[in-house]
Amino acid sequence: MAKPIYLTGEIRSIERSAGEVSPALMERAGAAAADLAASLLSDRDRDVLVLCGPGNNGGDARVVARVLAERFHRVAVATRPSEVAQDRHWGLVVDGLFGIGLARPLEGEFAELVSLANAQPCPVLALDVPSGIASDTGRVMGHAVRATHTITFIGLKPGLLTLDGPDHCGSITVADLGLDAEAARAASGWVISPDLFAGALRPRRRNFHKGQAGCVGILGGAAGMAGAALLAGRAALMLGAGRVYVGMLDPGALPVDTGAPELMLRHPDDALGMDLDVLVVGPGLGQSERAETLLGAALASEIPCVLDADALNLVAESSDLRHACARRSAETLLTPHPGEAARLLALSTQDVQADRLHAARILAANLNAHAVLKGNGSVVVARDGHWFVNTTGNPGMASAGTGDVLSGVLGALLAQGYSGECALALGVHLHGAAADECVRSGSGPVGLTAGELIGPARRLWNGWLQAGDDLRPPSRAPRAPGTGTAY
Repeated sequence: MAKPIYLTGEIRSIERSAGEVSPALMERAGAAAADLAASLLSDRDRDVLVLCGPGNNGGDARVVARVLAERFHRVAVATRPSEVAQDRHWGLVVDGLFGIGLARPLEGEFAELVSLANAQPCPVLALDVPSGIASDTGRVMGHAVRATHTITFIGLKPGLLTLDGPDHCGSITVADLGLDAEAARAASGWVISPDLFAGALRPRRRNFHKGQAGCVGILGGAAGMAGAALLAGRAALMLGAGRVYVGMLDPGALPVDTGAPELMLRHPDDALGMDLDVLVVGPGLGQSERAETLLGAALASEIPCVLDADALNLVAESSDLRHACARRSAETLLTPHPGEAARLLALSTQDVQADRLHAARILAANLNAHAVLKGNGSVVVARDGHWFVNTTGNPGMASAGTGDVLSGVLGALLAQGYSGECALALGVHLHGAAADECVRSGSGPVGLTAGELIGPARRLWNGWLQAGDDLRPPSRAPRAPGTGTAY
């Protein structure tokens, strides 16, 4: 079942709606954490260090300590560094310093306790979120615990899934504490997974022709950047587009892509003149006056558009292009990395990364588009405000051309009739999952190249389509992205 994500304010609202008093929730949280803690301890290493903070998180930790002691574990509780036996061998450290709602950087004795926890060779179990990680953003607040395991209460938080969160939370367990979070408050954010879009998948009928798979036009490939447009074109072709035209701005480009002769290379004006279902603008586009004119023509059309790379930079620099984008009735997909998002929002990259969800929401609203803010835990925001966090992918994707491949994948999905919201959520997840497949097969993460993603993405996509009948709709779930109905 698709997993909802809740912001701190939403978690507080769920607690209030449930009518539960804090001590009861604290007992449940502590008991659930103690169960997980016990499973992480070996018969020989039964010594547990429990770090307790001053608030509710510390209260949860004290329950953990009490329950473990009742089960005959040797438990030490510490609220400051001086209370920790430095030479003792611990089987487990429980981090109960700070949970959700942390508003200031950790410093002083709390920072020392974080350093102490991070120095231990044993497992570290964080309660709710690793101390020092902002639960809504994943930002490190000065210092943060690097947990091997995190048990989070009631529901997932975005800070566990994006920015620095995944490097600090380890394996995540959700304990609902007996509360029906979705009944108390409908989620607006979800983790992207195949079951999220299972109801939208459409395996091909046997009576099928290439016209039904759509026609994609790629605009890019300026001098010295032909490879970017070709990568996007190859990805669109291999992910199922019926025809792909690549409008190359470089007049000296080869007349054929020998690696994918099925691609039809054209002059950009000729490509725009084809009967296209989708336009992908930006891979290797450059920022020339000619590039700006082509982008303006694309935005003036009624064709769904994917904007990537230099198309985003041109929009950032031109109020006319921004207004043209915001006025579009056809669907627009934006795929910025943090630097491109910063230029679009007139912010610094640090500002964007400080609150990735907020930045992606503003971007989608300002430009009337579906937007993905790429990075660790890519954030997808739909035009209607629904948002998602993707958890596939790995550091091997930090390589030139991977964004061009994503834009081609998105073009192919749009051409095959998927809505903009569904195409973006599905395509981002598929793109990351392909990178994970490459790592599993030994091709990365170091040295993974963009072109290597296309084959695994095709295999995964076909597998998901073929398994579509087995991905039965759950009894209760969000609507499938872009369908407007439950699935």
